[in-house]
Amino acid sequence: MFVQGNKLVSIIEEFAPPKFALEWDSTGLQWGDLRRDAPAVLMALDFSAEVLEEALEAGASFVFTHHPYLFQPLKRIDLANPRDNLIARALAAGITLYCAHTNLDVAPGGVNDALAELLGLENTELLAPIGAEDLEKLVTFIPEGYEDRVRDALAEAGAGWIGNYSHCTYQLMGTGTFLPREGADPFLGATGRLEKVAEYRLETILPKYRRKDIVEALLAAHPYEEVAYDLYPLSREGDSYGLGRIGELKAEVTLKELAESCRDLLRPDHLKVHGDLMIKVRKAAVLGGSGGDYIGTALQKGADVFITGDLKFHQAQEAALYGLPLIDAGHDATEWPAIPALADVLREKMQQNNYQTKILVSKIRKKMWQIIS
Repeated sequence: MFVQGNKLVSIIEEFAPPKFALEWDSTGLQWGDLRRDAPAVLMALDFSAEVLEEALEAGASFVFTHHPYLFQPLKRIDLANPRDNLIARALAAGITLYCAHTNLDVAPGGVNDALAELLGLENTELLAPIGAEDLEKLVTFIPEGYEDRVRDALAEAGAGWIGNYSHCTYQLMGTGTFLPREGADPFLGATGRLEKVAEYRLETILPKYRRKDIVEALLAAHPYEEVAYDLYPLSREGDSYGLGRIGELKAEVTLKELAESCRDLLRPDHLKVHGDLMIKVRKAAVLGGSGGDYIGTALQKGADVFITGDLKFHQAQEAALYGLPLIDAGHDATEWPAIPALADVLREKMQQNNYQTKILVSKIRKKMWQIIS
């Protein structure tokens, strides 16, 4: 059995919720039919003619990219236009294109965590928080003996997670009453007779954006035909989310050594360094893609060095004024680590759900620039 496009999107959006995307962004379905099964999924940074050919050769009817191909609404499709022609070719071949852009930048385990992990940063935290999760309280009532099954299902779906703790609930024994009417198929009791049952009231906390999956998990695990549950909004905020990460290297190194490590691990088409190559650095800020606007944030957080891409001349001047060394490893190279990281997540989900869908990582890393020395 292959995964259907809708289910695949649900898995991706559980990892990188669309609510994390910045307001100006274009993310989600670009084109295609999410009702179709996907024998294979191709994961890439960008969509291109080369990626299309790679998908067709691999039998991948679903392509995931980090960068949106459609950033502005289409007014027409002109087959004489190379960009429009590629869309038409993809649609004719039955290719579905889906992207997760800034929501993947922000997501835990996404672009910036993958970059920080690859570079060996420890004790990482957000560089630039931009928001916090909305939380809700879920209350349900479970017959004695089934409370652990329901609790496990809720935790697996994302409820009851507080910091480094999972399965966080509160339960209280009480008595539930119900009278099955004609047409009911009660798990306990008989039609037309009032039942009094020993039940646990179980309370837990959940991020609002995962409510749908968590309620579905509750209904699937609960033994009752009709499940009683309540949802309450909470005024307290959940975990913060945002762009970039800051942490510590395992050991102090020179700026030159760190730059060489970035070159070897990220394999950019070119790498630029600003600052004294012999200066010692330990606390590093990273931001995949274009991070020049966050130089001031890196300084405020006490970074010894800032690693990002697409740095401009005047941004480097600002960093020099305050003595912050910079490593510009390129836009695409600093984002690429998230592609195999997300592919690993999808492979695990395919295995857990017994899907035969193959998750493939594109072999295409197109060089943007030719460097002539």
